[in-house]
Amino acid sequence: MARQLNLAWDSLISHYFHSRNRHLLFGNDAWLQPIAKIDTDWTMNLCITEANPIPPGAVVSRIRTKDGIALRVARWSCGETCAGTVTILPGRAEFIEKYAEVVAELLARNFDVVVMDWRGQGGSDRLTSHPGKGHVGHFSAYQHDLEALRSEILEPFGRLPFFALGHSMAGAILLDQARAGRSAFERIVLTAPMIDLYQLRFARLAHGLARGLAGLGLGRAFAPGAGGATPYLARSFSGNVLTSDHLRFGRVASVVAAWPEIAIGAPTIGWANAAFRLMGRFRDAEYPRRVLTPVLIIGAGADAVVDTRATEAFASRLKAGRCITLRHAQHEIMLERDAIREQFWAAFDAFVPGSLKGVDPFATSLASASARDDA
Repeated sequence: MARQLNLAWDSLISHYFHSRNRHLLFGNDAWLQPIAKIDTDWTMNLCITEANPIPPGAVVSRIRTKDGIALRVARWSCGETCAGTVTILPGRAEFIEKYAEVVAELLARNFDVVVMDWRGQGGSDRLTSHPGKGHVGHFSAYQHDLEALRSEILEPFGRLPFFALGHSMAGAILLDQARAGRSAFERIVLTAPMIDLYQLRFARLAHGLARGLAGLGLGRAFAPGAGGATPYLARSFSGNVLTSDHLRFGRVASVVAAWPEIAIGAPTIGWANAAFRLMGRFRDAEYPRRVLTPVLIIGAGADAVVDTRATEAFASRLKAGRCITLRHAQHEIMLERDAIREQFWAAFDAFVPGSLKGVDPFATSLASASARDDA
């Protein structure tokens, strides 16, 4: 049994962190008071780099959840005529600036856009004394973030109808909200949602180990061997399993280089325990049948982070949803090559009412960046 536990933990660490370039994280301790307050001087702004321009007109706000966590939110208006509001909800360890290109593409499609940093990451309050740890004790804490977003941003400023675009961890959070019948969104688009992990051996033992360590009061500790506070985007493009597009990878890395404080590193043990609990509920065949909000899931056929087959099986049981798998896409579908992103946008445009395919405002900057790279 001891050997099996060691194998389970080794599998958890080596796969879930090393093969993902530390992209996801873990956390615990459900009382969730902010310990590391983020300096509001920079969190009331957005990081603009030459490689990653931000669409003009952003309004940056700090909103507060009912449990006292301050969250950074940015919003953009597409102009007088509007097809609705799309809320982008990032994955684990991400930040608003990562989605600059997607924001511009949605604005060109005649949508207002909102992007929020989840608690524990980006420009939002941290929940441990170490700002490099992304941490929650239970995924229900993220529902407080969605409630604050709805009451403080969407209802007073958003234009109907409301749509959501969520990636990875955000996909799990949005599905959990929709199953409970509390979704503010008329339709939801998810890319590579965190339904289960890719080729994780001994999952039950790994969950049991995370649960046991969290129960011993170690929930706020970095997961052992997970890389500590070093952000995954501080590493090189070579060998990454997130995207095959080096320009888009470099764009996001430029933000981390300019504002290191925006990034987080490895997860805590407690986040792992919370994530395992939620993913365990997804295995219940009745769970997807209770999600009544229309959902389009876009899976990545070459995903080495989450289990696309588990995602497809989950989607097959949705009453008002389906999954489209992009064969050659890696986990970060919205950071992938143009040919893959065109497939993503074709699916989005067909699913979201009112979507108007616009001119890509990043085309010029991409072309010039490519020319500089080839020079």
